[in-house]
Amino acid sequence: MTEFTLPPGALTSPATARNREPILAVLREHLPASGLVLEIASGAGEHAAFNAAALPGLRWQPSDPSSEALLSIAAWRAHAGLANLLAPLQLDAADPAGWPVTRADALVNINMIHISPWEAAQGLMAGAARVLPAGGVVVLYGPYVEAGVETAPSNLAFDASLRARNPEWGLRRLDEVVALAAARGLEFRARVAMPANNLCVVFRKAQPG
Repeated sequence: MTEFTLPPGALTSPATARNREPILAVLREHLPASGLVLEIASGAGEHAAFNAAALPGLRWQPSDPSSEALLSIAAWRAHAGLANLLAPLQLDAADPAGWPVTRADALVNINMIHISPWEAAQGLMAGAARVLPAGGVVVLYGPYVEAGVETAPSNLAFDASLRARNPEWGLRRLDEVVALAAARGLEFRARVAMPANNLCVVFRKAQPG
């Protein structure tokens, strides 16, 4: 077996190899067959390269506020050599008025809401409402706290470690995220249990009237 060599300039995370297939299964079910997917907070860019390869009918637009992340995304893009994987854009979720994308058919966000201030989640929903057409889809992935559901000890420990690093970070209550989306006309459509006590949460922009 040929040993994998990390592309020059690319970052990697062991979690990506573990969760990318389950996330892809959700994306296959809920994303449109064609169109533009805006990925907010693409991080290293591994998910963008993997999903663009698996979903060739979609154009995949990665983005991130971090210059380091943008370099890594570009490295993964160069390595993948996919026509439907677009060059990364610098984008701050918390500043939806400044997003360099004015329209997308779907929005994907993996592991951001708990590792950013609440303003990033607010901006994410505001931006999604602005760029998506009626029926446009939002897919979020990450750990949440749910009313009436015991939080796994590993998630409690993760939440504590996040808040120790930054008091504005931490696992979000799913009902608060759903309410935030609803206030922007994004209807809650699905909750999908994922490995390692994570969730995929799916919203759809309401039809007018």
